[in-house]
This record gives sequence, C-alpha cells and structure tokens, in this order.
Amino acid sequence: MASAVSRISRARAQFRELTGYEPELVSGLAEVDGGWELQIEIVELRRIPDTASLLSTYRVRTDVAGDVTAYERVRRYSRGQADRI
Repeated sequence: MASAVSRISRARAQFRELTGYEPELVSGLAEVDGGWELQIEIVELRRIPDTASLLSTYRVRTDVAGDVTAYERVRRYSRGQADRI
C-alpha cells in the first residue's frame, strides 16, 4: 500500500502533465470510495505585485493505484484574499 506522500507526489506529477500547471501545494487529502481526493492549489496567473496573482483550487480524484481519474477547478481567488471563517 502506498504512503500518503507517494500518492500526493504521483498525483501532483500527473496533474502537472495533464494541465500544464505547477501545483503550489496540496491543501487536502481524503480517502473516498475507490481512491483518493486531493485539493491542489495552483498559481493560474502571475501578476506584479505577487499579492495580485490569481490562484485556483482544484479537486483531483485518483484511483486506488494513485492515477488521476478526474479533476475540476472548484475555486478561483486573488492571492491576498482570505476565506471568511
């Protein structure tokens, strides 16, 4: 059975290949029916100053083997924007 670190590494590499975006970080990981779901944050549009850059959160699903089976953008926001709590 693969570790969480190896699952994340594999999913990040496949996401990069599929989208051309470099994952900045993985902000969530959960086991779901038949695989795993990750939340991956990316910089979609770099701007100057950096606080004006446009970021996105993608939901990425993998199968049990760790291969990406689906992804979708679930959020788009400015770097300086914080979620309401």
